[in-house]
Amino acid sequence: MSTFTTKDGVEIYYKDWGKGPVVVFSHGWPLDADSWESQMYHLALNGFRCIAHDRRGHGRSSQPWDGNDMDHYADDLAQLLDHLDVRDATLFGFSTGGGEVARYIGRHGTKRVKKAGLISAVPPLMVKTEANPGGLPIKVFDDIRAAFLADRSQLFIDIPSGPFFGYNRPGAKPSQGVINAWWMQGMLGGHKNTYDSIKAFSETDFTQDLKKFDVPTLIIHGDDDQIVPIDAAGRASAKLIKNSKLIVYEGAPHGITDTHKERLNADLLAFVKS
Repeated sequence: MSTFTTKDGVEIYYKDWGKGPVVVFSHGWPLDADSWESQMYHLALNGFRCIAHDRRGHGRSSQPWDGNDMDHYADDLAQLLDHLDVRDATLFGFSTGGGEVARYIGRHGTKRVKKAGLISAVPPLMVKTEANPGGLPIKVFDDIRAAFLADRSQLFIDIPSGPFFGYNRPGAKPSQGVINAWWMQGMLGGHKNTYDSIKAFSETDFTQDLKKFDVPTLIIHGDDDQIVPIDAAGRASAKLIKNSKLIVYEGAPHGITDTHKERLNADLLAFVKS
């Protein structure tokens, strides 16, 4: 497998497909790089080099006890780009991966980055606070943690079977294959790593990171996202990022990399070609 080892000794798995201008993909919780496979395949077929890694503690990467937080995630991404000497890259982050991309730019700047994209992404801040009244109550995330500790495997069936892909909406046609793939990726991740990551994606404030974006940025969000509601996420991020473009997928759920993959593939390709 293609791996590299971070400065603090964590082995990170990555895949590197195709040739051409570089596009880097950061995945959501509790998934891994495979969750981007439709987009990576499409862009690689169309003349781009597509790179995606399994976040520390997820997928095929090693499972450190500590460091399961956004600063470490961002630094791991920075070390991956350094390891591969990536230049003029487009960074796409889905959900938690959008937080990783935001914190990367906040901590490391855009010297290796040409464009960025936030897809169903968690920034600027998911949890409700006095300064973020539109966020979700902390009880939402406490309930996820409780369900995780009670039966992680069942939680990883319930989430994709319901709100993640909008399969709980009237008239929805669930794909058992998509549900199974989500469960498999989730269960491949480390127990403590994916548990710690709930705090990382929900309670990290990316407001100052977003203000440091100085590259063209595409924001795509479904307006029926039950996981990361669009008003406190995609629309709020669009107000903070200069030179950003927001595309709203009407009626779309959180998991648009699968449910709306043809449209998303076309939008991402158009953006990286622009």
